[in-house]
Amino acid sequence: MGGKSNGGMSRETIQGRNATVLRGDVSLDNNGGFIQIAFDLRPDGGRFDASHWDGMEMDICGNGERYELRLRTDQLIRPWQSFRTEFLTTRQWQRLQLPFQAVEPHRTDTSFDPAKLRRVGILAVGREFLAELAVAAVRLYRA
Repeated sequence: MGGKSNGGMSRETIQGRNATVLRGDVSLDNNGGFIQIAFDLRPDGGRFDASHWDGMEMDICGNGERYELRLRTDQLIRPWQSFRTEFLTTRQWQRLQLPFQAVEPHRTDTSFDPAKLRRVGILAVGREFLAELAVAAVRLYRA
């Protein structure tokens, strides 16, 4: 896949909260351009029916940069396909609600179906910058 981005994940206490921290340099060299943290919603990597929820909610703080939430469903077969939306961080903890209606298909003609949700990723992507993002919680929400 190429790429020269360099990053890591750690567990830290940030402003009094336990968090998973994504930190690193995003580089566009050698067709690069991202670092990420991601998790499957089920231990076996299978589908999770999220159709009774309205979206993803995250408790985050960062360095004021723009990041992406990427969702994968079992409808997608190529690693470059996803459903995505952007969000901005602040240096203070914030609770963001990212509605499923806001996710857009990327490199697929398939429409997002929350009943087929499988994987959640949080990425620093698409431009050269220093990434620092703390995530204390990721959960589904109902409005």
